[in-house]
Amino acid sequence: MKASALITVMLMILFSSCSEQPKEDKTSTGTTNENKNVNKDVVELTPEQIKNAGIVTGTPQEREMHSILKVNGVIDVPPQNIVSISVPMGGYVKKATLLPGQKVQKGTLLAVLEDQQYIQLQQDFLTAKNRLVFLEADFYRQKELNITKASSDKLFQQVKSDYMNQKVILKALGEKLQMININPAKLNENNISNKISIYAPIGGYVTKVNVNMGRYVNPTDILFELINPGDLHLKLTVFENDAASLSSGQKVLCYTNKNPAVKYNATIHLITPNIGEERNTEVHCHLDKLPKELIPGMFMNGEIQLNNAKVLSVPEEAIVKSDNKYYLFTEEAPRRYKLIPVQVGVSMSGFTEIKSPLSSSTIVTKNAYTLLMKMKNSEEG
Repeated sequence: MKASALITVMLMILFSSCSEQPKEDKTSTGTTNENKNVNKDVVELTPEQIKNAGIVTGTPQEREMHSILKVNGVIDVPPQNIVSISVPMGGYVKKATLLPGQKVQKGTLLAVLEDQQYIQLQQDFLTAKNRLVFLEADFYRQKELNITKASSDKLFQQVKSDYMNQKVILKALGEKLQMININPAKLNENNISNKISIYAPIGGYVTKVNVNMGRYVNPTDILFELINPGDLHLKLTVFENDAASLSSGQKVLCYTNKNPAVKYNATIHLITPNIGEERNTEVHCHLDKLPKELIPGMFMNGEIQLNNAKVLSVPEEAIVKSDNKYYLFTEEAPRRYKLIPVQVGVSMSGFTEIKSPLSSSTIVTKNAYTLLMKMKNSEEG
């Protein structure tokens, strides 16, 4: 009986020891897994590794930054700098030597036209001018006779009416002559001509030539088009969802597709206060300078600076991306770096806004991806 009891006690101790051993292993395993969870976002380097990897640390800085609205547009000129040239009276082209792209000064002779109707207009003007001399003399004569009652009031009124009507006719004919660049004050019977000259009303460049020698042009035909590029501006197209965030005075950076590294500064001047059929509006910007390489009609990319505020920012090299998320490495202790998720904002001039609070004031500012690669390699190992 005593031997049987002794055997039973020994078996109980054995089973008890066996049952406790897995618990210790489980506890031990749990501790190991917990340590792995704690340390998986931390990497430690030796001084030599830091030197070889080129790890640089620094502190986040407050900077004035703004969000960017990217739009497209063209280089344009105001309406007063584009001139379409036609003639109020048709005629045959006698002389035209301009080519598209040619530069002209204000007052440059563009073309010479000839036609019989120019002669008729000058004849009508000189005839009306001579008749006015007669009617003016008759008016003053009848006026004196009417004062002494030597002539009737009716006759005087008739003479006065003829005189005033002739002044109107002469004035109208004079205006028609000026429209075809003939000075009525210098016109006489000795300089009547069948030709008229067309001069450049502005200085600039010829963009269109629609005539040739001997061609008959009508008053509705556009003969030439001139553009003065001395007042270039940037015309941007902005969709309606973004229009509400715009205001006059906002700064704009623009650049061409051919040379995107060269930036041009501009400022919003006018915003068209309506939305078009394509659900967008036009924004007109003044360029700070007028580079010679920009010409009207050139396509441009624009970046509108929407706001300006002081935000916490870090160098772009400090941010790493993994699994579509953004991270920073903070220095928790000397040579010990921890990977933390962050929410980023706008980027500008090599810096990126950090919207998340940071647990450490020291971060890795250069070669952060080297730490990320070492961390991933350690996890795989």
